[in-house]
Amino acid sequence: MKLATLKTGARDGRLVVVSNDLTRCTSAELIAPTLQAALDDWAHAAPKLEALAHDLELDAVPSERFHEHDALSPLPRAYQWADGSAYVNHVELVRKARGAEMPATFWTDPLMYQGGSDAFLAPRDPILMADEAWGIDMEGEVAVIVDDVPMGVSVEAAGDHIKLIMLVNDVSLRGLIPAELGKGFGFFQAKPSSAFSPVAVTPDALGDAWDGGRLNLPLRVDYNGQAFGRAEAGVDMTFDFPQLIAHAAKTRPLSAGAIIGSGTVSNKLDGGPGKPVTDGGVGFSCIAEIRMIETINDGAATTPFMRFGDIVRIEMHDRDGHSIFGAIEQRVEAYTS
Repeated sequence: MKLATLKTGARDGRLVVVSNDLTRCTSAELIAPTLQAALDDWAHAAPKLEALAHDLELDAVPSERFHEHDALSPLPRAYQWADGSAYVNHVELVRKARGAEMPATFWTDPLMYQGGSDAFLAPRDPILMADEAWGIDMEGEVAVIVDDVPMGVSVEAAGDHIKLIMLVNDVSLRGLIPAELGKGFGFFQAKPSSAFSPVAVTPDALGDAWDGGRLNLPLRVDYNGQAFGRAEAGVDMTFDFPQLIAHAAKTRPLSAGAIIGSGTVSNKLDGGPGKPVTDGGVGFSCIAEIRMIETINDGAATTPFMRFGDIVRIEMHDRDGHSIFGAIEQRVEAYTS
């Protein structure tokens, strides 16, 4: 089953069920007016939404054309957005580039930060920034949406709470990160609003690409129309989603609709840093990573961060080449108050 939230002028939009090929949708308002409402009563809403999805595939219910540009992020705002760093290769590169040792615990205890969840960007909204000098970067990721998760949930039980899966552009301002982390109190200004894919998908709709904890397909990141990243989301993922969920819920319950992110999808190459798609590698899911490799190899980074007018597109195809979640496609634009 695939779900989306259409723009209506209301803050939380209108819930629709989307056809598997992403061409049509039908209103789900009689079941739940919004995705959050459906998640709040998932045990009752999900079977009805599944039945509606079945009827949509058979053309047995009224439908309309689904346009990704009309979609908000599936949850336009959420009670919780906690982003992990499951691909420890990414963290290792960042620390190596600045000559810092990586604590051994990074391989056994996930990193996670609490992001702003009160205002997500729509998947085709521009990334509005006041200053290019802030170091604007994209981060291509996978995320899951959970139902109510009890505090102290085990890793074994955590996977049962995953109800939907989607893609993320976790926008980062690299120029602001060092000073914020230097205060010892975490990210805030360096992590502006994120954007999520037009469609959120139930695990069963992913077939064998979903193994219960990882999504085993390449994440496609295009930058200004060129292939930038094709990293395999199921490879080099040190912590899977059940582990991330259990980590997030160690000392608190998670409410239905909480979003847990994977962190930047990142692959090694023959045990070492990756290389660009143009050089035969799988590329990168963020600019910071190629800059780190340039620094390690050449002593200095040469690839600039995003500038006004640059466009990033993040998408995932199934094994037949069809888009699963729709595309996040965003242009960086100057913000003026």
